[in-house]
Amino acid sequence: MRAVISAGSNMEDSRAHLASVRAHFADVLVAASSLYATAPWGKTDQPDFLNQSLLIDAPLSPSQLLHQCQALEAAANRVRIERWGPRTLDVDIVDIEGFTSDDPVLTVPHPRAHLRAFVLAPWLELDPDATLGGERVADLLAGLDAEEREGVRRLED
Repeated sequence: MRAVISAGSNMEDSRAHLASVRAHFADVLVAASSLYATAPWGKTDQPDFLNQSLLIDAPLSPSQLLHQCQALEAAANRVRIERWGPRTLDVDIVDIEGFTSDDPVLTVPHPRAHLRAFVLAPWLELDPDATLGGERVADLLAGLDAEEREGVRRLED
C-alpha cells in the first residue's frame, strides 16, 4: 500500500520528533521530503511548526497504518488539548493509493489536505505528478492564497 504521511511538530525537539517518524517507517520509506518551517495554521499565537512528508510503501491495512501513526504521537507524549494548538508530534495519513474512506475515525484522503500548503508543498517535492482527489497537487498548491503558500519555507539540511 502506497501512502503519503504528513508529520509536524512545534514543541520540544521538533527535529527529533520528525526523525522518529522517518526512523519508524525506514524499512518501507520510498522518499522523505525536506523539512519545512511553517507558520501556525488555525491558532496563530504559537511557534512555527516543522513539517515533513513521507511517501511509504507498507504492507499494512489503512487501520494498521492509523494505529502506527497514533502510536508515534503517543510515544512523543502528544496531548490533544486544543484544536490547532501546539503539539509535540502530529502524524496524519494524507492519502492512500486506491483507498478512500469517509469514516470519522479514518478519513482518506485527509479532508483538509487540499487547503494546507504545509501538506501540499512537501508532498509536491516528493512527487511532482501527485494527485489528490483527482486534482494535481501542484494545481491545488498554486490555487491557495499567496500568504498561505509563503508561510511554508523549505529548510536547508
